[in-house]
Amino acid sequence: MSATGVAWDLADLYRGPDDPALHADLDAATERAAAFAAKYRGTVNVTDGPAPEWVAGALVALESLAEQTARPAIYAGLLHAADVRPPEHGALVALTQARGSEIRNRVLFFELEWIALADEPARRVIESAACRHYRHFLASLRRYRPHTLTEPEEKILEEKANTGSRAFSRLFDELLSSLLFEVELDGQRQALNESALLALLYDSCRTSRQAAAQALTAGLRANALVITSIFNTLVQDHAIDDRLRSYDDPMAARHLANEIDARTVEALMAAAEAGGGVVHDYYQLKRRLLGLDVLYDYDRYAPVFPDAPAVGWPACRELVLAAYADFSPAMSEVAARFFAERWIDAEPRDGKRGGAFSAATVASAHPYVLVNYTGRARDVMTVAHELGHGVHQYLARERGFLQMNTALTMAETASVFGEMLVFDRLRRQQHDAKAKLALLCGKIEDTFATVFRQIALTRFEQALHAARRQQGELAAARIGELWLQSNAAVYGDSVTLTGDYAWWWGYIPHFVHSPFYCYAYGFGELLVLALYEIYRREGAAFVPKYLDLLAAGGSEAPATLLERIGVDVSQPEFWQLGLRPIRAMVDEAAALAAALS
Repeated sequence: MSATGVAWDLADLYRGPDDPALHADLDAATERAAAFAAKYRGTVNVTDGPAPEWVAGALVALESLAEQTARPAIYAGLLHAADVRPPEHGALVALTQARGSEIRNRVLFFELEWIALADEPARRVIESAACRHYRHFLASLRRYRPHTLTEPEEKILEEKANTGSRAFSRLFDELLSSLLFEVELDGQRQALNESALLALLYDSCRTSRQAAAQALTAGLRANALVITSIFNTLVQDHAIDDRLRSYDDPMAARHLANEIDARTVEALMAAAEAGGGVVHDYYQLKRRLLGLDVLYDYDRYAPVFPDAPAVGWPACRELVLAAYADFSPAMSEVAARFFAERWIDAEPRDGKRGGAFSAATVASAHPYVLVNYTGRARDVMTVAHELGHGVHQYLARERGFLQMNTALTMAETASVFGEMLVFDRLRRQQHDAKAKLALLCGKIEDTFATVFRQIALTRFEQALHAARRQQGELAAARIGELWLQSNAAVYGDSVTLTGDYAWWWGYIPHFVHSPFYCYAYGFGELLVLALYEIYRREGAAFVPKYLDLLAAGGSEAPATLLERIGVDVSQPEFWQLGLRPIRAMVDEAAALAAALS
């Protein structure tokens, strides 16, 4: 039932790690960067400002150069994610990072000159017809004016990152991807990779779930020295960056990148926490459905009925594409290309990165999706989720490399929407009460994981960064305490967190790769629940507006894009609107359970 043999074909980027085109691109980009510097250095931050046409010409050249530089690094990253074991994969990551830093440092002056330009001449350029296409990009860069250092300092930070934060992130990926966890199942000892082990937490057999939880803990504990060192180093590195760049809060840089203010984020998190009673109610219901006296952390994702059939890869493909087609045939056609043209790597295997992601790559190519598909119903939702990202990224390519990627606050819009489309289709098809309850419980748990758990992860990060800055280097046990405290706030007395759970911060990549990413999941889920209500009211009239939203990519601020479809995220009541459907699902589950009993 798994996706054996379903691996992506990266030839649309390069034919292989030794492809001469890869090295030719790096050499050409290096030469182009030197020519760009010779032509444009000293021409932007001038007394009366540069001519808009001059800036537009520079941006066209810079965008093409940036894409040519990024293409080899993106390819190396995908190759490495698919299999961390070959030394040449890691070597290519290191090479492309070093060459990329060299090229970026040669053209760095342009952004710095633009940021330093006085406001009035900058405004004239931004509002000109010549720079219309790049208007948001130019305006966004200037937001970093208070946090930008001198050119020599910026160059040093860029180059040192390859042996600093980027190196520790790579070490984390290689460690977790290479780990095999020893677990005993039905009297037989097995060595499972991370993806296969985590899949057991969804098993109907409690003994298997408990064994998987213990094996995960044992594996993380055995590697605690390295993992704890990585976390301490990266959190301290973040603190140094904040000090050097004059950010007054550990989350400030993320907020700026997300084009959102701290008050809106806090309103989101506070609203989710205030509505957390729905989590307690649901898990108390689930405990009764499972017939347990105590619901432990490893029971959270147990199926409420043990006879749920596995879903083969072909069936998953057909279901997701049909659900997308229910909404928009055009959206389904784009998603179908991921399957037909091998843009997906779905086979679980040793050496492959755990979890799932969609990589936007470059505007002249297309996105690639990585999942670890084991045939469980939740895996179908993961495929729907990542394909939503992929469709979003594919449609936004027309905005060009500099503006195709949206802020993280909008990045989950299509992914969560894709999950809702699949859920709705399954719901319409289901007439058996037990199966409907199982489907509903699965959706509730996924929603909890996307909203309440991600807010708890953000609170953990806040506590982690604060403790590291106040107390110095943290022991693994201290990090575990912070982790338990943040998670206990979500579950209350409805779930008992074991001592083993105190180690589970150690495998989550967001803390390593993208500090404070996690609140964007909560933002995206509640946003989509609101958008889905609009879709239900408006029907087909909503579809073109939604597709336009996706195609806009990062060419406008999130608030501007959302205003066009009638959403104002600055209003606290907006988040309550997103929370109501969650309560409705839990109430429906309780009613179904009562009827069945």
